[in-house]
Amino acid sequence: MTGPTPSADTLAAAAKAAGQKGRPPVHLWNPPFCGDIDMRIARDGTWFYLGTPIGRAPLVKLFSSILKREGDAYFLVTPVEKVGITVEDAPLHAIDFDAMGQGTNQTITFATKTEDTAILGPDHPLRVDRNPATGEPSPYVLIRSNLWARIDRKSFYRLVELGCHNDHDGHKWFGLWSSGQFFPIIPSSDLP
Repeated sequence: MTGPTPSADTLAAAAKAAGQKGRPPVHLWNPPFCGDIDMRIARDGTWFYLGTPIGRAPLVKLFSSILKREGDAYFLVTPVEKVGITVEDAPLHAIDFDAMGQGTNQTITFATKTEDTAILGPDHPLRVDRNPATGEPSPYVLIRSNLWARIDRKSFYRLVELGCHNDHDGHKWFGLWSSGQFFPIIPSSDLP
């Protein structure tokens, strides 16, 4: 640790100043590590500071704009500071999507709780992890810079309605088309 750990207000002010002309270039910033702060992103996408939910959506959006992942660790970074935070599952939360077109011509655009958008495709793939004990799916979409968003349940149910069966890697899969690419969700043989 190189000095006192910055407060949430200090980080918010630095993020606001750094991002006045669009999204801050956190991928270019490698400041010294200043320690961990008591900030946590819960599995449902709620941000907490000192154990209390952050109720101001603009502040959460601002913090999410300076979020960076290095390996399995998450940090809030500014040009001069880097602090560690806790992420229970995924740092972002996809709460809706729009689908245009059909079949192989379909395009699916996700929106997150923090107002990020991403078009499902080669740069923003879908992954579905399955709980080994229960088989329950946990769907995610890559939003930006190695930051994944967990897709909420209602959106996942809507996505399943758009799904179809297709050959993938020599097997039949149930999945989705977007941006000319097929994204497998579950082997067809695993469906009842």
